[in-house]
Amino acid sequence: MAESGFHFAQPLWFWLLLVIPAAVAWLVFSRPARQRGREYLYADAELMPHLTGETAAARGRDWRLVAAWCLAWALAVTAMAGPRWDYERIAAFQPAAELVILLDISASMKIQDVRPSRLARARQEIQDLLRLDPGIRMGLVAFATVAHVVAPLTEDLETLHRVLPGLSADLVRLPGSRLGNALEKAALLFTQEEKKRRISRHLLLITDGDFNEAGLDEKIRRLREQGIHLHVLGVGTEGGGPVPHVTGPDGRAVISRLNLQELRRLVELGGGRFEVADYHDRDVQAILEEVLKDADSIRVEGQPTRVWNERFYLPLIPVVLLVLWLFGPASRYARGAS
Repeated sequence: MAESGFHFAQPLWFWLLLVIPAAVAWLVFSRPARQRGREYLYADAELMPHLTGETAAARGRDWRLVAAWCLAWALAVTAMAGPRWDYERIAAFQPAAELVILLDISASMKIQDVRPSRLARARQEIQDLLRLDPGIRMGLVAFATVAHVVAPLTEDLETLHRVLPGLSADLVRLPGSRLGNALEKAALLFTQEEKKRRISRHLLLITDGDFNEAGLDEKIRRLREQGIHLHVLGVGTEGGGPVPHVTGPDGRAVISRLNLQELRRLVELGGGRFEVADYHDRDVQAILEEVLKDADSIRVEGQPTRVWNERFYLPLIPVVLLVLWLFGPASRYARGAS
């Protein structure tokens, strides 16, 4: 049901009305200086209109044009200020799904078997996901040996955009990759939410699968029991490549390959979807569709919000008519008078 309440959305625009008295004052005080020539030194004031052609009627026409421009300016400023009245109360909806991204930044992610590197490809996949703007809350956890919460669950996806370029494998001091620690950190983000909210919760693991850690199966099962689904986006190739600046006990380079079998097994345990990263956004779209699959049925209604009926266009109607007159009949009238 509509209710009234006239006000301006951006009243600071009215400061521009000060241009009108400033312009009028300049015209008044500069007019004699602009129109007086050397003839004023010799002719009487009563004869000047006959010498210059300036009459009271011409001066009146000029001031009518000035008044029309001032009125057009005032109406344009009023439109910019955003007059509005009447609003409707519309029920808002909180996000029906939440997604925490687990980004592997271990040394193996520096391998260039996909260009420009596994980690750069993973960051691009996250950017593709953010560009799709699914309207859900997202968080980000980066992990290698230790996991760090880079961004908590938020609807401000620009926050994730800003932190992505700074995520590098060079930040890691200890070799190795511990997914279990990252799963625990992500679970803490979810448990901070109200338990009564029926929100679909999901994890997206972006990794090459180069980890061998005990106890992962049990942790993923517990997450699944809590209603948290695990999806995986694999980055790399099965042919793999040498890990930069890392050698084995025998002095040879350590080769890291995309562990498809292990990643698919983890996805089966987590009840999610598995995709291999490519250079299109089809992979993240498929995962996002899985995340949003049940979103409509669990959408949570929030507090009602006001949606105002904007009326900025009303002052613009006379502005258009005034401008057409000023550049049409009024301009021809001024040229004829001159």
